[in-house]
Amino acid sequence: MAALGSLNPSAFLKRVLNTKFQNPFAKQNSYLVLDIGSSSIKLAEVQHGSAPRLTALATAPIPATAIQSNVIQDQASVVAVIKALVAETKTQATHVITAVPGPAVIVKKVVLPAQTGAGIDSAVLGEASQLIPDSLDNVNLDYQVIDVIEGGNQMEVLVVAVKRDIINSYTSAIVAADLVPMVVDVDYFALENMFELNYDQAGESPVALVNVGARYSSINILKNGRSTFTGDVPVGGAEFTDTLVRQLGCTPEDAELLKLGQGAGGIEAQAAESIVHSVTEFIVEEIQRSISFFWTAATDEPIGSVILSGGPARLPGLSTQLQERLETTVEVADPFRRVEVSSKVSRELIEQCGPALAVAVGLATRRPGDK
Repeated sequence: MAALGSLNPSAFLKRVLNTKFQNPFAKQNSYLVLDIGSSSIKLAEVQHGSAPRLTALATAPIPATAIQSNVIQDQASVVAVIKALVAETKTQATHVITAVPGPAVIVKKVVLPAQTGAGIDSAVLGEASQLIPDSLDNVNLDYQVIDVIEGGNQMEVLVVAVKRDIINSYTSAIVAADLVPMVVDVDYFALENMFELNYDQAGESPVALVNVGARYSSINILKNGRSTFTGDVPVGGAEFTDTLVRQLGCTPEDAELLKLGQGAGGIEAQAAESIVHSVTEFIVEEIQRSISFFWTAATDEPIGSVILSGGPARLPGLSTQLQERLETTVEVADPFRRVEVSSKVSRELIEQCGPALAVAVGLATRRPGDK
């Protein structure tokens, strides 16, 4: 293990989580991005020049039980969807950049005496043994020195760890789909890369990146371009579907339409409005509570703005209620505002699913072997 030179969490997480299957002598012109979420898989093909260029993009649902406790449990279903997406897009790339979910990863900051070389390794291992509720033999672990403090006598270190069985469940599925895993990132930091690519970072006010997924919502708070807090809330878009099915007796497919304000299954849209509103309030409250507890407990500095992504980001009232609760500006993410997109990519898909593709776009900024 060794500390890298400057803070770039996504870059050093490549070393934390990377599974080294690739041929180091093979020159790749394009890569596949696979964002394997709890409800769907997003595939993108990316070519790297001065900026990432997307040459293919597609998404498809997976069974609700395919991923449980952050582990791919139903590999056959996941592999089938990956193969179908590859066939649909006719992509030629075989080397894959993917991510594991934030809740599967332990991210901790520690302060250690300033030192170099083997001394840092030993000190980090000592801290990790206290921080990680598992044998270090069962985890992939790395660290990054992010700051030197106290006149150079101490250093702030970011320690990251993930269980090997979690990583293996993702890389094994990719291999079973006849692809080659090259980089495994973390969705927290993929969001950060998406933000850095698409948004100007003028000013010093903290920015909260909030991604509302199907089963959990991730939070990454940036200060001066640096990730200062990552966390997650166990609520997401599936709350809408589950509640509508339970209270209205509709099918999950009809619930997906009802939560968008459309009638379905003989149920008028108005019948779902109050349910959607109450679920929105619940999700907003949980996100606001998490940000308030973890952020304001550490500092009295207010959040300057929020970039909201994920499939439910455009649902009526979500951004508005979050803005009112946090008393700050909330903007729905546009992950493609500075991304070059091939004419072969469906503009309709980007328009329909843009905020849901934020993690995939962030992963597309990665270059295997970057630092």
